[in-house]
Amino acid sequence: MNSFDIIKTVRVTEKGTRQGEKLNQYTLKADPRATKPQIKQAVQELFKVKVLRVNTLNVRGKPRRARTPKAGWTPNWKKAIVTLKEGDKIILT
Repeated sequence: MNSFDIIKTVRVTEKGTRQGEKLNQYTLKADPRATKPQIKQAVQELFKVKVLRVNTLNVRGKPRRARTPKAGWTPNWKKAIVTLKEGDKIILT
C-alpha cells in the first residue's frame, strides 16, 4: 500500500481541534489493514512532519435505516490519533 491508500482523510471535529491546539494531536481515518508503523511513515511522507506516537482504534459501524423496511450498517473504519513533535503542524486548509 502507498501513503495515499493508508491515509484516507483527516477528521475535523470539535474534540480533534482541541487536541490539535493543546496536545499537538491529529485524528485521521486510516485503512483498516494499516499498522501503526505504516501510518507513521505515511503521515511523515505526506505532511512532512515528525511523528512521535500513533494510537489506533477500530470503530464499529452503526445500524442505519433510510426510509426502507430493510436496515443496514455503516462501514467499520480505523481511527488513528497521531502525536506530532513540538512545533510541527498539519495544515488542514
